[in-house]
Amino acid sequence: MTRTRRLSVVLILNLALVAGLLVVGISANSLGVLAEGADYLADAAAIGVSLLAVRVSKLAPTPQRPQGYPMATTWAAGVNAGWLLVLSVAILVGAAGRLLTGTSEVHGLPVLIVSGIAAVVMFVGALILGDDDDNKAGGDLNMRAVLLDTAGDAAAAAGVAVAGAAIYVTQGLYWLDPVVAAIIAVVVGYHAVRLLIEIFQTLRVHRRSTSRP
Repeated sequence: MTRTRRLSVVLILNLALVAGLLVVGISANSLGVLAEGADYLADAAAIGVSLLAVRVSKLAPTPQRPQGYPMATTWAAGVNAGWLLVLSVAILVGAAGRLLTGTSEVHGLPVLIVSGIAAVVMFVGALILGDDDDNKAGGDLNMRAVLLDTAGDAAAAAGVAVAGAAIYVTQGLYWLDPVVAAIIAVVVGYHAVRLLIEIFQTLRVHRRSTSRP
Protein backbone atom coordinates (compact mmCIF):
# COMPACT_ATOMS: atom_id res chain seq x y z
CA MET A 1 0.00 0.00 0.00
CA THR A 2 1.39 3.40 -0.96
CA ARG A 3 1.97 6.16 1.58
CA THR A 4 -0.87 8.22 0.13
CA ARG A 5 -3.29 5.32 0.50
CA ARG A 6 -2.17 4.70 4.10
CA LEU A 7 -2.83 8.31 4.98
CA SER A 8 -6.16 8.26 3.14
CA VAL A 9 -7.34 5.19 5.05
CA VAL A 10 -6.46 6.79 8.40
CA LEU A 11 -8.19 10.01 7.30
CA ILE A 12 -11.40 8.09 6.57
CA LEU A 13 -11.18 6.30 9.93
CA ASN A 14 -10.83 9.64 11.74
CA LEU A 15 -13.78 11.22 9.96
CA ALA A 16 -15.96 8.16 10.56
CA LEU A 17 -15.40 8.43 14.31
CA VAL A 18 -15.80 12.20 14.75
CA ALA A 19 -19.59 12.43 14.56
CA GLY A 20 -20.19 9.50 16.90
CA LEU A 21 -17.71 10.75 19.48
CA LEU A 22 -19.11 14.26 19.55
CA VAL A 23 -22.70 13.04 19.89
CA VAL A 24 -21.84 10.60 22.69
CA GLY A 25 -19.55 13.11 24.39
CA ILE A 26 -22.33 15.69 24.62
CA SER A 27 -25.05 13.23 25.61
CA ALA A 28 -22.86 11.45 28.18
CA ASN A 29 -21.35 14.72 29.52
CA SER A 30 -17.86 13.29 29.01
CA LEU A 31 -14.91 15.63 28.51
CA GLY A 32 -12.75 12.64 27.62
CA VAL A 33 -15.00 11.62 24.72
CA LEU A 34 -15.38 15.23 23.53
CA ALA A 35 -11.60 15.54 23.59
CA GLU A 36 -11.35 12.43 21.44
CA GLY A 37 -13.81 13.85 18.92
CA ALA A 38 -12.01 17.20 18.74
CA ASP A 39 -8.68 15.40 18.46
CA TYR A 40 -9.87 13.25 15.55
CA LEU A 41 -11.27 16.30 13.77
CA ALA A 42 -7.92 18.08 14.15
CA ASP A 43 -6.18 14.90 13.03
CA ALA A 44 -8.28 14.79 9.88
CA ALA A 45 -7.19 18.34 9.03
CA ALA A 46 -3.55 17.49 9.77
CA ILE A 47 -3.67 14.36 7.62
CA GLY A 48 -5.16 16.42 4.81
CA VAL A 49 -2.13 18.71 5.09
CA SER A 50 0.13 15.65 5.11
CA LEU A 51 -1.46 14.30 1.93
CA LEU A 52 -0.94 17.67 0.25
CA ALA A 53 2.68 17.74 1.45
CA VAL A 54 3.38 14.27 0.06
CA ARG A 55 2.06 15.41 -3.32
CA VAL A 56 4.03 18.68 -3.23
CA SER A 57 7.25 16.86 -2.28
CA LYS A 58 6.97 14.85 -5.51
CA LEU A 59 6.66 17.88 -7.79
CA ALA A 60 9.37 18.23 -10.41
CA PRO A 61 12.07 20.85 -9.80
CA THR A 62 11.66 24.24 -11.45
CA PRO A 63 14.13 27.05 -12.23
CA GLN A 64 12.85 28.86 -9.13
CA ARG A 65 12.98 25.68 -7.03
CA PRO A 66 15.87 23.64 -8.47
CA GLN A 67 15.80 21.26 -5.50
CA GLY A 68 12.03 20.82 -5.62
CA TYR A 69 10.20 20.75 -2.28
CA PRO A 70 12.17 18.26 -0.16
CA MET A 71 11.01 19.76 3.16
CA ALA A 72 7.28 19.81 2.41
CA THR A 73 6.56 16.76 4.55
CA THR A 74 8.66 18.16 7.40
CA TRP A 75 6.57 21.33 7.42
CA ALA A 76 3.44 19.16 7.43
CA ALA A 77 4.81 17.32 10.46
CA GLY A 78 5.17 20.70 12.15
CA VAL A 79 1.53 21.52 11.45
CA ASN A 80 0.48 18.16 12.87
CA ALA A 81 2.59 18.52 16.01
CA GLY A 82 1.38 22.09 16.48
CA TRP A 83 -2.26 20.94 16.35
CA LEU A 84 -1.49 18.33 18.97
CA LEU A 85 0.13 20.86 21.29
CA VAL A 86 -2.73 23.37 21.02
CA LEU A 87 -5.31 20.65 21.55
CA SER A 88 -3.43 19.31 24.58
CA VAL A 89 -3.45 22.73 26.22
CA ALA A 90 -7.18 23.16 25.51
CA ILE A 91 -7.98 19.77 27.06
CA LEU A 92 -5.86 20.56 30.13
CA VAL A 93 -7.72 23.84 30.65
CA GLY A 94 -11.09 22.09 30.31
CA ALA A 95 -10.09 19.29 32.67
CA ALA A 96 -8.78 21.74 35.28
CA GLY A 97 -12.02 23.70 35.07
CA ARG A 98 -14.11 20.61 35.72
CA LEU A 99 -11.95 19.47 38.61
CA LEU A 100 -11.98 22.90 40.26
CA THR A 101 -15.71 23.52 39.89
CA GLY A 102 -16.79 19.93 40.55
CA THR A 103 -17.41 17.22 37.97
CA SER A 104 -21.06 16.64 37.17
CA GLU A 105 -22.54 13.21 36.39
CA VAL A 106 -20.92 11.30 33.52
CA HIS A 107 -22.72 8.36 31.88
CA GLY A 108 -20.16 5.58 31.91
CA LEU A 109 -21.64 2.95 29.59
CA PRO A 110 -21.77 5.01 26.35
CA VAL A 111 -18.30 6.34 27.18
CA LEU A 112 -17.01 2.78 27.52
CA ILE A 113 -18.63 1.58 24.29
CA VAL A 114 -17.72 4.43 21.95
CA SER A 115 -14.19 4.83 23.33
CA GLY A 116 -13.58 1.09 23.13
CA ILE A 117 -14.60 1.13 19.47
CA ALA A 118 -12.41 4.19 18.83
CA ALA A 119 -9.42 2.51 20.50
CA VAL A 120 -9.70 -0.55 18.25
CA VAL A 121 -10.16 1.53 15.09
CA MET A 122 -7.20 3.78 15.86
CA PHE A 123 -5.04 0.78 16.78
CA VAL A 124 -5.76 -0.63 13.32
CA GLY A 125 -4.86 2.76 11.84
CA ALA A 126 -1.55 2.77 13.72
CA LEU A 127 -0.75 -0.71 12.39
CA ILE A 128 -1.45 0.49 8.85
CA LEU A 129 0.85 3.49 9.23
CA GLY A 130 3.50 1.57 11.17
CA ASP A 131 4.01 -0.77 8.22
CA ASP A 132 5.44 2.12 6.19
CA ASP A 133 9.14 1.64 5.42
CA ASP A 134 10.03 5.22 6.41
CA ASN A 135 8.50 4.75 9.83
CA LYS A 136 10.51 1.58 10.32
CA ALA A 137 13.66 3.45 9.40
CA GLY A 138 12.67 6.55 11.40
CA GLY A 139 13.14 8.76 8.36
CA ASP A 140 10.05 10.74 7.34
CA LEU A 141 9.02 13.17 10.09
CA ASN A 142 5.64 13.70 8.48
CA MET A 143 4.72 10.01 8.60
CA ARG A 144 6.16 9.70 12.10
CA ALA A 145 4.01 12.62 13.23
CA VAL A 146 0.85 11.04 11.86
CA LEU A 147 1.82 7.64 13.31
CA LEU A 148 2.50 9.21 16.72
CA ASP A 149 -0.82 11.01 16.59
CA THR A 150 -2.74 7.86 15.63
CA ALA A 151 -1.04 5.69 18.25
CA GLY A 152 -1.72 8.39 20.82
CA ASP A 153 -5.38 8.42 19.77
CA ALA A 154 -5.61 4.67 20.33
CA ALA A 155 -4.05 4.95 23.79
CA ALA A 156 -6.22 7.94 24.68
CA ALA A 157 -9.40 6.16 23.64
CA ALA A 158 -8.39 3.10 25.66
CA GLY A 159 -7.81 5.29 28.71
CA VAL A 160 -11.20 6.97 28.35
CA ALA A 161 -12.84 3.54 27.91
CA VAL A 162 -11.26 2.33 31.17
CA ALA A 163 -12.50 5.45 32.95
CA GLY A 164 -15.97 4.89 31.47
CA ALA A 165 -15.97 1.31 32.74
CA ALA A 166 -14.98 2.44 36.24
CA ILE A 167 -17.68 5.11 36.27
CA TYR A 168 -20.29 2.64 35.04
CA VAL A 169 -19.40 -0.04 37.59
CA THR A 170 -19.22 2.31 40.57
CA GLN A 171 -21.99 4.67 39.44
CA GLY A 172 -19.67 7.42 40.61
CA LEU A 173 -16.00 8.43 40.38
CA TYR A 174 -16.98 11.09 37.83
CA TRP A 175 -13.70 12.89 38.49
CA LEU A 176 -11.93 10.09 36.59
CA ASP A 177 -13.18 11.52 33.30
CA PRO A 178 -11.34 14.88 33.47
CA VAL A 179 -8.33 13.29 35.19
CA VAL A 180 -7.87 10.77 32.37
CA ALA A 181 -8.36 13.54 29.81
CA ALA A 182 -5.68 15.63 31.55
CA ILE A 183 -3.20 12.72 31.71
CA ILE A 184 -3.69 12.02 28.04
CA ALA A 185 -3.21 15.70 27.21
CA VAL A 186 0.08 15.84 29.14
CA VAL A 187 1.48 12.72 27.44
CA VAL A 188 0.44 13.82 23.94
CA GLY A 189 1.69 17.36 24.57
CA TYR A 190 5.08 16.09 25.73
CA HIS A 191 5.56 14.02 22.58
CA ALA A 192 4.35 16.92 20.42
CA VAL A 193 7.00 19.21 21.96
CA ARG A 194 9.73 16.63 21.39
CA LEU A 195 8.65 16.23 17.76
CA LEU A 196 8.57 20.02 17.25
CA ILE A 197 12.13 20.29 18.59
CA GLU A 198 13.28 17.60 16.16
CA ILE A 199 11.49 19.35 13.30
CA PHE A 200 13.15 22.68 14.08
CA GLN A 201 16.54 20.99 14.19
CA THR A 202 15.91 19.30 10.84
CA LEU A 203 14.84 22.58 9.23
CA ARG A 204 17.90 24.36 10.66
CA VAL A 205 20.26 21.73 9.26
CA HIS A 206 18.53 21.90 5.88
CA ARG A 207 18.75 25.72 5.82
CA ARG A 208 22.47 25.60 6.62
CA SER A 209 23.15 23.00 3.93
CA THR A 210 21.27 24.93 1.24
CA SER A 211 22.84 28.29 2.16
CA ARG A 212 26.38 27.04 1.60
CA PRO A 213 27.97 28.16 -1.68
